[in-house]
Order: sequence, then structure tokens, then C-alpha cells
Amino acid sequence: MAHTLTFTPTETDLLGRTADALCAYLGKPVIAEIVTESDEGFEWTLFAVPLGPDDEDEHPRVQAGGPGARFLGNCGGLDLSDGQAVDCEFLWAIQLSSLTGSRYIKVDASGEETGWSDDLTELLPFELSATEQPDDEDDTTDIDEAD
Repeated sequence: MAHTLTFTPTETDLLGRTADALCAYLGKPVIAEIVTESDEGFEWTLFAVPLGPDDEDEHPRVQAGGPGARFLGNCGGLDLSDGQAVDCEFLWAIQLSSLTGSRYIKVDASGEETGWSDDLTELLPFELSATEQPDDEDDTTDIDEAD
């Protein structure tokens, strides 16, 4: 059997924060779910927006959730604990790979591979790395008391 490619806790944290940032950016819930392809030996994370009953059929669709689903982030505030699958618009996915120089493969809504990298942040739509905040003392401005 092939070596199993699984997401690390650091990677799942970054993917979950990406889903939460997408919720804020799009103004609607975004679901991020880790899917295990046990026969193939790798995991991938899908990003999807739940569809309502009146949504058009033109969206690329995917079922998210179900029994044992592994969600990342806050799922846009949705309660998905009932184990029911949710019909969603498929946005994109990150697949793990054993290719040299390409641990991550980005797959677009049409299923096409659109990016390859060993650095996950290169394939994500937002820069979410922790940045050092300046000291409060550096932020002071001299005030002209004559005004």
C-alpha cells in the first residue's frame, strides 16, 4: 500500500483559517472538509458554499458533510453536527501529493489542477501567516501643544 499523505495540525489550522477568511470575504458560509481517499492513500480538503433549494443548477456541486465528516474552521457558523450531507457549490480543493516539489495540488471548481507547490500558502487566496505586531510605544506621535 502507498504511503498515506495526511494533513498536519499546522496545515489543518491554516486551511481552517482560510475557510473562515473566505466566509468574511464572500459574506456567506464556507465549508472546508478533509476527505480521505483511502484507496489512493491521500487526503484533500474541499472548500464549498452550501446551496439553498432555489439555487441554480449551473454551479459545480459537491456533497459536504455526512457521518464522520472532518470539518475545518467554523463552517460559517453552520451547525453540521447532525451528520447530514449538505449540497454545496464546489469552490476549489487542495490535494496532498507525493510528487517531488509539489506536496500540494490546487484543484479548481471544474476539477482541473491549477497549481502545484511545496508551500501551502502559495496556493491559498489570503496571506494568513502570523505577523509580528509593532510595540505600542512605536506608534506614538508627538503632539504640538500650541495647537
